[in-house]
Amino acid sequence: MKAVLFDLDGTLLPMDQDVFNKAYFGALSKKLAPRGYEPKSFIDSVWAGVIAMLRNDGKNTNEQVFWRTFAGLLGDRVLADKKYFDEFYSVDFNNLKSACGFNPQAGATVKAIKARGYKIIIATNPVFPRIAQEHRLRFAGVDLNDVDYITSYEQSHYGKPNPEYYAEILRHMDLRADECLMAGNDMTDDMVAEDVGFKVFLLTDCLINHDGKDISRYARGGFDDLLKFVDTL
Repeated sequence: MKAVLFDLDGTLLPMDQDVFNKAYFGALSKKLAPRGYEPKSFIDSVWAGVIAMLRNDGKNTNEQVFWRTFAGLLGDRVLADKKYFDEFYSVDFNNLKSACGFNPQAGATVKAIKARGYKIIIATNPVFPRIAQEHRLRFAGVDLNDVDYITSYEQSHYGKPNPEYYAEILRHMDLRADECLMAGNDMTDDMVAEDVGFKVFLLTDCLINHDGKDISRYARGGFDDLLKFVDTL
């Protein structure tokens, strides 16, 4: 085993997704309102861009897919306003920390696994720019120096739960699936890595299991359990 992949939302970063989304879209629409965007159509168009990224077929980066979809709905003028989005993610996004939870075991567990010689990969759905992903890792108390790779919309061509999302990470990091463990809280988005050949561990603190699947066959538990599991690999 050479690498441990971590999901972020609900895994390293505890959160109520509805609370975070409300804060995120509220802050983003407020930032862009002076540019003449009507909040509802603006938010609907951003959502459409997110959905398009999750359905990406790999021909373009998620960044390209998002802006093509977004501009297709609101017009090419959005491209001239991209600098305001960049400013939002660089500066304003940091204020969303209050919409997230915190578990001190998250960063400590990442550091402990890194100290054991594993590569650390943040396998979070790549619908945000790199700078926003880094903010979110800091929210979680993760030391960025412990991280070897973060998926973000600039370089990713797929989204979860597409197995190609995980295959792309393997290609980028020159790893085999049987050299990797995926740790996450979502039965659909994260445990699908098993289909690619990863070992998997289900973090149950903020479990997401919309389809009510049987979780009994998975190695599972909290961060202490994850560390014990890693030590058996």
